Amino acid sequence: MRFSQYFYQWLYGKDGYYSNYKDIGKGGDFFTAVSTSKFFGGSIAKQIIKTINDGLLPRDTTIVEIGAHHGYLLADIIEFINTLEPKLLDSLNFAIVERYEHLRQKQKEYFEESFGDVIKLKHFNDISQIKLDSAYVVANEIFDAFECELVYENNDKPKIATVSNHKIEFNEDLPEKLVQRCEKYKIKKGELAVGYEEFAQNMCENINKFHFITFDYGDLYPRNDFSARIYAKHKVFPIFEDDLDLQEYYAKSDITYDVHFGYLIDCFENAGAKKLSYQTQLKALVEFGIIDLLDMVRKYASNDEYIHEVQKAKTLLEPIGMGERFKMVLFAKE
Repeated sequence: MRFSQYFYQWLYGKDGYYSNYKDIGKGGDFFTAVSTSKFFGGSIAKQIIKTINDGLLPRDTTIVEIGAHHGYLLADIIEFINTLEPKLLDSLNFAIVERYEHLRQKQKEYFEESFGDVIKLKHFNDISQIKLDSAYVVANEIFDAFECELVYENNDKPKIATVSNHKIEFNEDLPEKLVQRCEKYKIKKGELAVGYEEFAQNMCENINKFHFITFDYGDLYPRNDFSARIYAKHKVFPIFEDDLDLQEYYAKSDITYDVHFGYLIDCFENAGAKKLSYQTQLKALVEFGIIDLLDMVRKYASNDEYIHEVQKAKTLLEPIGMGERFKMVLFAKE
């Protein structure tokens, strides 16, 4: 099978990594910005409020999270909206796109525990099912979990990877469509994401007016090297590491790769959306007002609580960590 099929089965197959509930954070295989600090969601909430108050989206818009896992990010956003501008909760709608029933159930339970019957949560199985007049769509680390092909140009002949018995070989000619993409972005070695175009088209066709914000690790330009790697118990294993047995980690650990943001931006712009901003997570969260939110803690909480929250938020902003490694891109269709 091609590597993209292997990748998909690893994560989403019948017994795939995400087919069963997984902890994220200290007890899981990796950390995310959401598991690090509630102020990640708080900063996004502040930006959502600004977008609505600036008249770019209506007050009855739907906030949609894609890839919500437990639902913590959307819940954090709701909590901060309630703190900063509580009247908005009377008109806003909330939804999650989630393919797995067991995760939908976890999300429903968490929202009932957090908000009782005050917040009505709607679920969609897939982005293609969304039919909305307006939405503010949020996604954290979803594009690194889309399938990808591995390509390698040897002696000026680009080859695509296949996998047999958990062994990767570059033994097939690259399809013409992928040859064109490699030529456009000057890729000779690395990952080619699958599904970005369809995702962008679905969003642009199904939502009349939206803002879409997403965070992920990667860069604007391809690195021309393999970034695909495995996360297992907070250890990282490049998939081409010597003596690495892929079968040992198959469907038991997370597999991921760096997002090519230049290609992602092109997919959305070709589908009819406009890129409003692309920058590091550090710069984005500071612009959204994370420092102002932390100042609120200093005013109304104890010094120990303030220091505790600042330490967690620093992880989001550190230039040598998440702050520079992760990027934010914001799209709009108006």
